[in-house]
Amino acid sequence: MKIEFRDEPLAQLASSALVAFAFEGSPASNGTVGRLPADTQGLLPEMHSAGELTGKAFECTLIHLPAGIAASKLLIVGAGKREKFSERQLRHVVGTAVRNLRARGVRDLAWILGEAEPRTVQAVVEGALLADYDADRYRTERNGEKRIDRFELATGGEALPSEAKDALERGRIIAEAQNFTRDLVNEPSNRMTPTLLAACAEAMAVRCGLVCQVLGPAEIQALKMGAFWAVAQGSEEPARLIVVSYLPDGAPEQPVVGLVGKGITFDTGGISIKPSENMHEMKTDMAGGATMLGVMQVVAQLKPRIRVIALVPATENMPSGKAYKPGDVITSMSGKTIEILNTDAEGRLVLGDALTYAKQLGCTVLIDAATLTGAVAIALGNITTGVFGWNQDWVNRVLAAARVAGEKMWQLPVDDDYRELYKSTIADLANTGGRHGGAITAAMFVGEFAGDTPWVHLDIAGTRWANEEKPYRAKGPTGHGVRTLVELLTNLSA
Repeated sequence: MKIEFRDEPLAQLASSALVAFAFEGSPASNGTVGRLPADTQGLLPEMHSAGELTGKAFECTLIHLPAGIAASKLLIVGAGKREKFSERQLRHVVGTAVRNLRARGVRDLAWILGEAEPRTVQAVVEGALLADYDADRYRTERNGEKRIDRFELATGGEALPSEAKDALERGRIIAEAQNFTRDLVNEPSNRMTPTLLAACAEAMAVRCGLVCQVLGPAEIQALKMGAFWAVAQGSEEPARLIVVSYLPDGAPEQPVVGLVGKGITFDTGGISIKPSENMHEMKTDMAGGATMLGVMQVVAQLKPRIRVIALVPATENMPSGKAYKPGDVITSMSGKTIEILNTDAEGRLVLGDALTYAKQLGCTVLIDAATLTGAVAIALGNITTGVFGWNQDWVNRVLAAARVAGEKMWQLPVDDDYRELYKSTIADLANTGGRHGGAITAAMFVGEFAGDTPWVHLDIAGTRWANEEKPYRAKGPTGHGVRTLVELLTNLSA
């Protein structure tokens, strides 16, 4: 999609479709419809009176050959209640316009900018690019035949602030990386093995000028990553530990942010095998790793003055004659011993060794993202990510970044009383604490390997995938978490 500014008067702007939004209450005049030429605005009160134009969120009203403008069509998208309007809602309204028009075969459109403030421009660009995505790569009849080729931001001739063009580019970079993450998550496991995920990371690193190191089974065992290797040993696919580094000259020595993403490219549950129903969704169990690779793609392009290292422990969790078993005791890289009660609680094992290695590499702050538990989806649905951490200052920073990025996240408790649930009688830890408080005990188990290092855990099991299509978003992978972590890192840089 080509994205650019257009500065002609709105009446003279030639486009297949001109798009404005309207608020509830007085949709004929409130919103960017108020910037339309008088002749065009004159069409709207009657439509409002007839109930064809209400301004309700995501309502689309299309007018062919409208009076007063050169565009072939005018689309008015409902923006909902004015008092609830935000950058998050703006992304959704833009996305609704993109998906509605391209379904009608429109290939180019002009969006009327209400204001050219940098955050507004960035949100509009993100909304457009995220909406123009479909998880249909393997369909012979693809929605790819219906795409927006050109998206224009119409200023109506008003002068742009100098930061507006930078904001357009920033929005493009972030949205493209979020879509890159969505592509990785959407790949079937026969086409996204640990080896292939590592190859994708290496290709991204070369393209963006990052340093990528990939460790194989021999190196993983040499590092004494007993927890990671216990999970990996049951699969015929060789495990990979992916390390992508961004260490710019002149950046402060601290913090060094370690981004650790769970990279289970398929999770059968191992010997504690999952039910067959919906097991196909377990191709997405590497969404945490994909998220961190997406963040690194942005970091490489925005170039914040901060040191960042991403680690993705990638493997399958398979049942076989070599697989680890319930009742086994394994020794992690940290030296902590772990009793295996359930081989389907494998994500916390690979994350534990990756966090230990991240500290060995010099990371002074640790943030992990993982499709860790079904319990978090029971608590928060597929709308909100669960956030956990020992260090409240860093938890607050992540939550603040999420609010700005428009991604819903909510803090859940970590408390010493929960530690009793995952104690083992024969080892230091048990790898599951049972059903009650499952998202909390899983997070706290991971946090044991962070130790005193500031650590935040994002459980994206519910938010990594959308089972329903929205007016502004396709069904499928979401890339949730990328924008929040980019916001956090750029804030730290500033």
